[in-house]
Amino acid sequence: MFPPPQRQVIELDSVPAKPRRFVFVLLDNFTLLSFAAALDCLRLANRMSQKKLYEWRIVGEGGVTARCSTDTVFQLDGDLDELHREDTIVICGGSDVQKATSKRLVSWLRREARKGLVIGGLCTAAYSLAKAGLLDGKRATIHWENQDSFSEEFDEVDLTKSVFTIDGNRLTTAGGTSSIDLFLQIIANDHGEELATAVADQQIYSSIRTDQDTQRLSVPTRIGVRHPKLSQVIQMMESNIEEPISPAVLAKEVGMSTRQLERLFRRYLNRSPKRYYMELRLQKARNLLMQTEMSVINVALACGFASPSHFSKCYRAHYKTTPYRERGAQSSRLSV
Repeated sequence: MFPPPQRQVIELDSVPAKPRRFVFVLLDNFTLLSFAAALDCLRLANRMSQKKLYEWRIVGEGGVTARCSTDTVFQLDGDLDELHREDTIVICGGSDVQKATSKRLVSWLRREARKGLVIGGLCTAAYSLAKAGLLDGKRATIHWENQDSFSEEFDEVDLTKSVFTIDGNRLTTAGGTSSIDLFLQIIANDHGEELATAVADQQIYSSIRTDQDTQRLSVPTRIGVRHPKLSQVIQMMESNIEEPISPAVLAKEVGMSTRQLERLFRRYLNRSPKRYYMELRLQKARNLLMQTEMSVINVALACGFASPSHFSKCYRAHYKTTPYRERGAQSSRLSV
């Protein structure tokens, strides 16, 4: 038989008279990992301190059940009821967040925000907060797949690529394990670094990130190539989608000839710079078609295509379907 584990207990200098309450709002198709990671941080903070520092309530529209990304159904504690100003709201988003962000949810968020509550969004739920106008003039983040569509729709939000952001009483994360980083920061702010570190140790979470860390891997890691000039060119391409830069200018910026740049891309990526750039632009276009209600013409312009016909031709060559059919197929999926 194994001996019982020696539980570490973190002694706190002071304990609040009342536990801080988090109200998790589960949207349809919410990401299970983001929600579970956040909740487990609060559970472990209570366990490691042997104090009831945090309590939580799980709610959603209708107040009965909510279905997550793995198709598992969760029993809810209640509906979108009126809250106390000391509560912290955490919206848990996932796929199809636009559809899940109902008029009722937006109205409820605006009403509760007027009380001065701290309100956060996990994964894609920054969209819900922005739709309610709660991120205007604020720093925020969202999962990298949704960054293109978000920035097109909410230009009044200072969108970052951070794993999480805290701007006043607004909290956002990029999804996945970034919930751990945010909630460790919350625990540290509330009760000190020692408790937050103890919670991280319990989760075998050895690399705690801050709001200065970015959510996506570096260009060399993503493409599997560590060539500084190639990485520099790709970064310039990714930053200039709406107004593409010619290969000649890209080559000049990194001190190469156009022919040398061509050879570099052929050697490491098996495609020309022009082809790679086109694929980046088409990938952004597909994100916008799938995640926004932008017209096909506006999507084309946002991705550097001078005419809808040229855009449609390039899109069909790459994805084997037209932008209009892609938009129609997405609408059919969302209406199911």
